[in-house]
Amino acid sequence: MDLFKVYPLYNVKPVKAKGVYVYDENNTKYLDLYGGHGVISIGHSHKKYVARLSAQLKKIGFYSNSVQNPLQVELAQKLGSLSGCENYQLFLCNSGAEANENALKLASFKTGKSRVIAFNNSFHGRTSAAVAVTDNPFINAPINRQQKVTFLPLNNSDLVTDELKKGDVAAVIIEGIQGVGGLDEGTTAFFKELEKACQKRGVFLILDEVQSGYGRSGEFFAFQHHHIKPDIITTAKGMGNGFPIGGVLISNKIEPKFGMLGTTFGGNHLACTAAISVLEIMESENLIAHVNEVSNYFLKQIKPISQIKKVKGKGLMLGLEFDFEVAELRKKLIMEKHIFTGGSNNKKLLRILPPLSITKNQINKFVIALKTLLDE
Repeated sequence: MDLFKVYPLYNVKPVKAKGVYVYDENNTKYLDLYGGHGVISIGHSHKKYVARLSAQLKKIGFYSNSVQNPLQVELAQKLGSLSGCENYQLFLCNSGAEANENALKLASFKTGKSRVIAFNNSFHGRTSAAVAVTDNPFINAPINRQQKVTFLPLNNSDLVTDELKKGDVAAVIIEGIQGVGGLDEGTTAFFKELEKACQKRGVFLILDEVQSGYGRSGEFFAFQHHHIKPDIITTAKGMGNGFPIGGVLISNKIEPKFGMLGTTFGGNHLACTAAISVLEIMESENLIAHVNEVSNYFLKQIKPISQIKKVKGKGLMLGLEFDFEVAELRKKLIMEKHIFTGGSNNKKLLRILPPLSITKNQINKFVIALKTLLDE
């Protein structure tokens, strides 16, 4: 049987990883400034993370959600405490797409409405409703296009208000910082106006923090830069440091009913253990403060590079925009300098999503390599 081809692949075969480095089958070391789509939060193969998962596997790896799992309670309490979101309820699932799918479903259940407002260049996943609110017609099949979705530009609150006045909107979904779309984001004024407009019309405000959450922006969640309180928050990538897990943080004003949401694998023992370990390491190593320190250093180091026309994003979720398409630059960074970076729908943007534990010396290695390639 052949694999179903999904992505064009670089000729690199990682076989092990440690910290911010990935090693291929020839033991070539690659500096990881992409973190596997921003998934690696605490660093590859962190000793405490590996030990905790290994110990849990020897006890119990999985059982169904029809019985009690104290690890879910521990995770919810730890996540609430560290994120400052104690007044939410936690639904556990397996991915960011699944988190967004359930968030949208919940909003529709509670409002009795079906239309969703999303934003240009958004990316929310590849499942049915999640892909329908993703602004990319090439990955939306006809079955997905049956969903009622209106796409609007960021930072135009008047257009949002006009749509909400029509009375048929269940939810507004927005990324804290756009990921695949190219690191664009709403202004603080725009986020505050969204919150106010949604509250006025009884519409659910969903903050997609799948990529921008878990400290990556320099706050636990990126929306916290804007001092708002969403009705629903979704999270995933950095949550498990590579172990598949997603979460939906649901406002306490939303009353649950049995059967409304459900999952087989979500919140299993291994997934919860991975997620608890991530939070413990983030706290003990003070990683969010570290993100801000290293981000400021990074921005200073790249400032003199004249070929960079604009820097987007926050923390360690950054986009370097050039006046040329970066595909060849990314390829040279991987194949010649052994550094992973990311791309986006913006073909002129280099996406930087390293493990949150990256050091200033490792940033220096990237800056030197980038300057060398740009000056060729």
